[in-house]
Amino acid sequence: MWSFLKPRPGNLRFWQVGLLVAVFAFWHVMTQPGLVPNFMFENDRQAAFFFGQPLKVFARIWTWFVTDADIYRHLWVTLVETLLAFGIGAVAGLGAGLWLALSPMASAILEPYIKALNSMPRIILAPIFAVWFGLGIASKVALGFTLVFFIVFFNVYQGVKEVSPVVLANARMLGASQRQLLRHVYLPSATSWVFSSLHTSVGLAFVGAVVGEYLGSSQGVGYLILQAEGTFDINTVMAGILVLTAFALVLDAAVGRIERRLMKWQPKSGETERL
Repeated sequence: MWSFLKPRPGNLRFWQVGLLVAVFAFWHVMTQPGLVPNFMFENDRQAAFFFGQPLKVFARIWTWFVTDADIYRHLWVTLVETLLAFGIGAVAGLGAGLWLALSPMASAILEPYIKALNSMPRIILAPIFAVWFGLGIASKVALGFTLVFFIVFFNVYQGVKEVSPVVLANARMLGASQRQLLRHVYLPSATSWVFSSLHTSVGLAFVGAVVGEYLGSSQGVGYLILQAEGTFDINTVMAGILVLTAFALVLDAAVGRIERRLMKWQPKSGETERL
């Protein structure tokens, strides 16, 4: 019996769910009146005011999705903004990374400008995008694009640059054209870098959408969170954060599934060790 409780690949999901339950249980206990040490707060109800209560948070989520069912239009807007920013930013980053990695002269010319743009705190562009594109979806997509693009770009650029010279030389000796090199050498080499960047970019696309909704919007999950913050409704704020986190994980899982399909040719770590 006790051997089952020992962490191992077979019961990994059990431990993951158990840890999540433990976190929510701790959150629930620490926000109950009379259970928080007095030295942390002036009274025993301040913990619930600052951190919310998980039961009320889940009740808010239930109301959103079941009782009132009024979150769907807001969630749809945020998901559309996120998916557009993620898709456009990933495609543009992939194209730009491949182009500059395969064009040394263009890379040398543009390098200082790319580094300057990347070092810019892009969140400050949100008000500018709101002026340029208005308060609709376009300004949120533009902000999310700037967050996703550079992550994908630098990973693709680095992945192509690290192609083995021996593999390239052998492919050229066999008469491979530039297009064949791109398809059979450069892209497979950069694929793992691309998916690594995509896993990071999913969360950043959500950040761009939600920050844009904060600065000006009449719909979206970020708008709901902003309205709740204005009335100090911490439970609704926490509910919005949990909803966004859940959907970010769903998108990340979708990226992971696509990655496993496209990376079947790559041996797993265990297989590599056996070889």
